[in-house]
Amino acid sequence: MQSPGAIAFSIFGIDVRWYGLLIGIGFILAILISYKRAPRFGIESEHILDFAIWLIPCSIVGARLYYILFRWEYYAGDIGKMLDIRSGGLAIHGGLIAGILVAYFVSRHYKFSFLDLLDVIFPSVALGQAIGRWGNFFNSEAHGTETTLPWAVIIDGKSYHPTFLYESIWCLLLFFLLLYLSRKRKFKGEIFLLYVMLYSFERFFVEGLRTDSLMIGPLRQAQVLSVCAIVVAAVLYAIGRSRARKALTAAGEEAPPEAPETVSEDGGSEE
Repeated sequence: MQSPGAIAFSIFGIDVRWYGLLIGIGFILAILISYKRAPRFGIESEHILDFAIWLIPCSIVGARLYYILFRWEYYAGDIGKMLDIRSGGLAIHGGLIAGILVAYFVSRHYKFSFLDLLDVIFPSVALGQAIGRWGNFFNSEAHGTETTLPWAVIIDGKSYHPTFLYESIWCLLLFFLLLYLSRKRKFKGEIFLLYVMLYSFERFFVEGLRTDSLMIGPLRQAQVLSVCAIVVAAVLYAIGRSRARKALTAAGEEAPPEAPETVSEDGGSEE
């Protein structure tokens, strides 16, 4: 498969790129789904809109700053390059960190559970990523090493691993899995932690195929972060599950015993 080009359409001489269009669609769908799901977690739907107002600009700024930080030698001293997001250069990890910070302050302001909010939004985050990753296809970027596989992406006549496709499929499956597991949530924050572990697992392997990774010295930044995230999330998940089991056991022990049946003189039973 080969990109038809980065431009989706033009309005009054202004080019609208697929990259931005797909990210926008991903944001809108994520917000709408979270809006619908919020009441099941004890959060008023309107608070999702309040959250979204801050989330959209902050996550874009966070994603851009994160990218600039790890390519500082290229952007240093050039404000124009830093502000030119139309040319690409957004790091999903920076956007996620910014979004989590926004979620914390919004939940504190409106006095509802921060962990409940994370569990509401992160299945939708996975869907947004599944959609947004196709922007890399249209930009002919973020691809992997050369390959002869039949589903390779063709760039300048060469065939490469379509890493955007691998991540898109994984995130779409992750979206449906997290929606299903949300119905069986055992503790607050469980869905968020599952997202962190499962997305980081995929990102570690897909990042190993990419040729444009941000680096920490000789190491791929995303792989280092993925390993750290998996370890921390797994520990917190184990603690959460343990506490949930103890709480369930304690609740069972504190429940009053059923009243014993007694047999009345006429042979009937009484409670």
